[in-house]
Amino acid sequence: MRDLHLSLNQTQRVRLEAALHELQSLAPAAASAAAVTVADTIPVNQEDNILKGHGTSDQDGEVVATLCGVVERVNKLVYVRTLRARYKPEVGDIIVGRVIEIAPKRWRLEINFSQDAVLMLSSMNLPDGIQRRRTAVDELNMRSIFEENDVICAEVRGFQHDGSLHLQARSEKYGKLERGQLLTVPPYLVKRKKQHFHHLAQYDVDLILGCNGFIWVGEHVVVGEKTKTTEDQQKSSDDAENFTPLETRKHICRLANAVRVLSALGFTLTVELIIETAEASASSNVEVNNMLGAEFYVQTAEREAKRRADLLSKKNGAR
Repeated sequence: MRDLHLSLNQTQRVRLEAALHELQSLAPAAASAAAVTVADTIPVNQEDNILKGHGTSDQDGEVVATLCGVVERVNKLVYVRTLRARYKPEVGDIIVGRVIEIAPKRWRLEINFSQDAVLMLSSMNLPDGIQRRRTAVDELNMRSIFEENDVICAEVRGFQHDGSLHLQARSEKYGKLERGQLLTVPPYLVKRKKQHFHHLAQYDVDLILGCNGFIWVGEHVVVGEKTKTTEDQQKSSDDAENFTPLETRKHICRLANAVRVLSALGFTLTVELIIETAEASASSNVEVNNMLGAEFYVQTAEREAKRRADLLSKKNGAR
């Protein structure tokens, strides 16, 4: 919300403040109690011989927070988990990046991290799909696979000695992304889940939620089409020039704007919430270019407050 700058009239401002106040009141009490700011004292039992972790410090016999966030406890370990933080990679993360340099036997990618990531030629499938050793010819043809400014989806394989990331793209679902939009959101809005690839069949659109805060919204591509040989790609060059259907482009733009609105409001990004926001704009006859207007921001905040209130009432009713 701190980066949200809208030209609101008085009525919209009151409605937005009311919706945000309701969202704050609906937050779990346990989470609110565990929230700390810098120099806040963290209540602990000194007899338990607790271990002070990240974001904590010992001052005059008390444990105080050195970061703003939420206190987490794992057995005897006490640490502070920041709510707003830069992307911290983990092995197995699905990320989306952009090629910034082609080096010998590797590509360097910008992935919204403090250092660039490296995708080795040996860590990806060749265009012909044959499993074999990489030769000097393959190295000379690297630019025909990925070139500068190409958007790529890959997986974090590990860390190199200098702290940079080592990526791999051996599966057919990884590779070059085309005919879509690349969006950048704060990484903490994308939670790690089992599934980060989503095919929205009703829109014929692919949605990839990168753990690094890069989100891809693009035309649906059948997995087998990414493994076509170079000759097949040359033969179908005329077909490749065909533009994406207008209806699909509208869906891509609508979904992309839904991500922008939710990100600006600070809501955690899930595929269900993105689809719900896009469908709400369509059912309200909001044009794609009007989704970034002040009124739709207010409507989205009110809708999310109502949804969370309904979920809470159902949960309490079930008890």
